[in-house]
Amino acid sequence: MDLTRLSYFVAVAEARSFSRAAAALHLSQPALSRQVRLLEEEVGQRLLERTGRGALPTEAGAALLAHARAIFELADRAAADMRERGTQPRGRLTVGLPPRVARVLAADLVERFHAQFPGATITVVEDLSIRLREAMIAGRLDLALAFEPPRSPQLQQEVLVREPLVLASRQPLPARVRLAELAGRRLVMPSGPHALRRLLEEQALPRRVPLEVIAEVDSVQTVLAIVARGVADSVLPASAIGSLPESAGVHVAAIHSPVIRSALVLLVPMARPATRLSRHGAELLKELAVERFSRSSAPASPTGRTARR
Repeated sequence: MDLTRLSYFVAVAEARSFSRAAAALHLSQPALSRQVRLLEEEVGQRLLERTGRGALPTEAGAALLAHARAIFELADRAAADMRERGTQPRGRLTVGLPPRVARVLAADLVERFHAQFPGATITVVEDLSIRLREAMIAGRLDLALAFEPPRSPQLQQEVLVREPLVLASRQPLPARVRLAELAGRRLVMPSGPHALRRLLEEQALPRRVPLEVIAEVDSVQTVLAIVARGVADSVLPASAIGSLPESAGVHVAAIHSPVIRSALVLLVPMARPATRLSRHGAELLKELAVERFSRSSAPASPTGRTARR
């Protein structure tokens, strides 16, 4: 396929007018029309429909327009990648992090990124894992960490850490509790879309363990504050206990039968070519996630333990 003709077609389709596109391309309108007609002959499809209000893509034209935009975006990224290899990158990397992860990793991520690429910009977006996944699929993020994201053919997913969930309470706890023992406990948990809530329900509901959720709060920090007041218990990742000031005085117990582990996953777009910035950013995220979260473990003392600051 002739890429010059393809670019002419894109110009007409986006301008929705042969005359406006010809003026922008500094071509005569007959010459532009001929090039588009040759492209139509090449692909064997009518691509543009002339109307009294201009030129509109046909169904085949709309499909080719999407392909063309992807081709030219890929070419731009290839050119940028070649330029980066001889100079210090000066682009932007947009990274999505769940709030609890951002609290632990974001400062180190920004510091180490700028030490490596002082001329580049990094943007950190904080949101729930499910919304970060949606933003990745929509192309608004370059990389993201997410808890238990559903699979997508558009994303490469690499599990970095699997950390256990624990029961957190203001009251003393044994070292371990069975999942079934959550029945009858008043719980404060994140709302439905939150990965933590979904993970707990996926294990509890098939085993017919009723969960008495008396409050829904999406912030783990706020959940811990409520637990510390003795209002309700909660089920949280082990790394959350002790990493936040609100966890002072909170007792924790490992959950077993079954053990429930929350996976922290690196998301990378499948279709978008990696750049030096995105490759380095991905390695930084892996390094920091393993460093900060892989050491989390459920308590194992005979009488449970109290979280410390």
